[in-house]
Amino acid sequence: MRPGLRWEHGVLALGLGLLAFGHYQGLFVAPREAMMGDVGRILYVHVPTAWVGLLTFSWVFVAAIGSLWSGSMKWDAAVEATAEVGVVLCSLLLVQGSIWARPTWNVWWTWDPRLTTTAVMAISFVVVLILRRVIDAPARRLTVSAVASIVAFVNVPIVYMSVKWWRTLHQPFSSPETVDSPMVTPLRIAAFGMLFLSIALCTLRWRIAHKRLAAEAEAPELPPEQPQLTLPDEVS
Repeated sequence: MRPGLRWEHGVLALGLGLLAFGHYQGLFVAPREAMMGDVGRILYVHVPTAWVGLLTFSWVFVAAIGSLWSGSMKWDAAVEATAEVGVVLCSLLLVQGSIWARPTWNVWWTWDPRLTTTAVMAISFVVVLILRRVIDAPARRLTVSAVASIVAFVNVPIVYMSVKWWRTLHQPFSSPETVDSPMVTPLRIAAFGMLFLSIALCTLRWRIAHKRLAAEAEAPELPPEQPQLTLPDEVS
């Protein structure tokens, strides 16, 4: 491998390649969706983003448990990295869903249970990132952000099960049995592409966060400033 290149760069390239191929197949090769026509082709982008976004937030939960258990900066860096990538994916998911909703439901947004819980999930993990920005003490930041990540993760299974638990405009779960085989293949290719892309981005972001946390730990602590006494001028 060339100097400066790591395994995640290869995974990144593989993910982008699979995404490009899967999206090409979904746009130009796969048949039109029976009910929505060509509008339904956004599922090849939207569904993989949803799957991998929820998985990435699950990695945040695992990293938060590891961080609290060990107190290691490696796990702490993993919380930061996976939360950032998860927020990006969730933001893309909300934008894609709005684009899909406009021609399908005739609205850009509605307080549908799936949409609402997804928005709450995104905001919850944004709060985790904000906490990491505003807390300077490393030990306290590790603990607070890990606990906040665990609390935020509670909404992940709620988002997943929302279409079963409540009446919703959102379509129910899909499976290979409910999707025509010509549509399954590009969907799977795009999903693996998004998965590899997420793994690579999380790893790259983890290296940056870990390097910053290590430098922060090695930085010498400055002694507290001593108050200076000002002597009164001598009376002439």
